[in-house]
Amino acid sequence: MGGGRISDQERSDAYMLGSLIAKQGWMLLNGGRDAGVMAASAKGAQEAGGLTIGILPDNSAHTASAHIQIPIVTGMGNARNCINVLSSDAVVACPGGMGTLSEIALALKCQKPTLLLHYKFDPQFEKYHIKGLLSYVRSPREAIEQIQAIFSNV
Repeated sequence: MGGGRISDQERSDAYMLGSLIAKQGWMLLNGGRDAGVMAASAKGAQEAGGLTIGILPDNSAHTASAHIQIPIVTGMGNARNCINVLSSDAVVACPGGMGTLSEIALALKCQKPTLLLHYKFDPQFEKYHIKGLLSYVRSPREAIEQIQAIFSNV
């Protein structure tokens, strides 16, 4: 999960994260749009041979990234964030705005493992960090290692 307007470094990290997800044999699910974290992570995953799924806010797939193989049209606007979270085993949040923040909050409320990659810390999330539901990671590789550790214990 992450913003539509991102820096070059954030774009590079999102691309690498998508690539690493695909190399694990995992599916990438994101907001599907042809912008920011969504486009970069989908491109990285697809180019690494992975499957990409985009949960789109609109009534058509016209805003989908060319790297989304399975576009899911919802017509739900921002409410589609709930689908993004509930359909994910783990959530990696890259820098973004209020939409990303809503996905983080939903993920924590739904007890989904949530990792923040270069995302600014909000003190209200500290209790989730203490419970082990929320982690802070410095790189896409560290995010993958954390997810592997989480699910090797399940």
